[in-house]
Amino acid sequence: MPEPSVTPTRARSPYRWVLMLGALAALPAFTVDMYLPSLPEVAADLDSTPSFAQLSVSVMLVGGAAGQLVIGPLSDRYGRRAPLLWGLALHVVTSLLCAIAPDMTILIALRLLQGFFNAACGVAAMAVVRDRFVGAEAARILSRLMLVIGVAPMLAPTFGSAVAAAAGWRWVFVFLALGGVAMALVVWRLMPETLPVARRQSGRLGSVFSGYRALVADRQFMALAVLPGLGMAVLMSYVVGSPFVFQEGYGLSHAQFSLLFALNGLGLVLSAQVNAALVRRIAPIRLLRAALALQGVFAVALLAVALTEAGGLVGLLAVLWFVLAFQGLIPANASAIALSRHGERAGSAAAVIGAVQSGVAGFVSPLVGVLGGGVVAMASVMLGALVCALVVLAVATPAYRRGGWVQMSHG
Repeated sequence: MPEPSVTPTRARSPYRWVLMLGALAALPAFTVDMYLPSLPEVAADLDSTPSFAQLSVSVMLVGGAAGQLVIGPLSDRYGRRAPLLWGLALHVVTSLLCAIAPDMTILIALRLLQGFFNAACGVAAMAVVRDRFVGAEAARILSRLMLVIGVAPMLAPTFGSAVAAAAGWRWVFVFLALGGVAMALVVWRLMPETLPVARRQSGRLGSVFSGYRALVADRQFMALAVLPGLGMAVLMSYVVGSPFVFQEGYGLSHAQFSLLFALNGLGLVLSAQVNAALVRRIAPIRLLRAALALQGVFAVALLAVALTEAGGLVGLLAVLWFVLAFQGLIPANASAIALSRHGERAGSAAAVIGAVQSGVAGFVSPLVGVLGGGVVAMASVMLGALVCALVVLAVATPAYRRGGWVQMSHG
């Protein structure tokens, strides 16, 4: 039976697409955020350590990196829908297995697989955007998706905390499985195929995977692909460190921590919507280079506050809010510019961006636990990731050179 398709030039309902793709892209984030308030209980219940419990969050990103590299070329070869539906089905299976994991080692292994399979969601969402939009318009749509994705950090910890309090942390994974079932039904019924057969990568599957050579050889593409990863490392350093910093270090309750997470999620949503409005008038590369520099300034201030304890908890939270809020201007612009360079293999390009994003964040964020898991460790890792991002943008692209933004704006 032929798959439903949609022309790449016009959307039937832009709002429907934003909601649907945003919900898909948010599923991996929801898988992380619902679990966060339970980390201390998981460590105690499975007779483990806080740093090992944090690894059960970070390892999911590593699995996601590998998964995207596999799923991206498959989506270029077989279309967006089939790999996505298989990924959602296996996400459901691994979520249910996480719910019955007998020890931390098995839970970590299952989280690795969970990340691998639900990586299909992020690849599909980004590839579908590139199938239909380019340049500033793609950056605007990706920013709109942040509005939906931003619901995850605002609602997921509260919901996860309520589920864990009522039935135990294992039921969090049961609800994640139900979420996967719901998204599979939405995709099956409502999402048409956006990659017509005529535009799919032909030849043997091995030759489709060989398209990665062209992507890796493009220096500017790879530099732009690294930026969302380093930005995600900033965000995930906060994610894995915050339950211990604020619940154990500052004595916040589950409810207070969930509210804090929601407020920081709101900052991400607001900045993403500001970005969506600004890209109509300002080139994405100009927004990217300015936002990244300002985010770095606030990260320096965050480390200073963490070291001196100036302003107490309120001072720390105020500076942290701005560091996280600027994150809403980084991935959408960097990804849109990168994708515009390789529209003929959007699935593979989206996979590289997503894999680098997940992989870098997955390897960097555990440093928070290695360095002690406190507020200084969290702030230090966040600042280190941002310094690396600024160096990459300055050295590997002409973004900060005279007239460089004009060159990058035109590919």
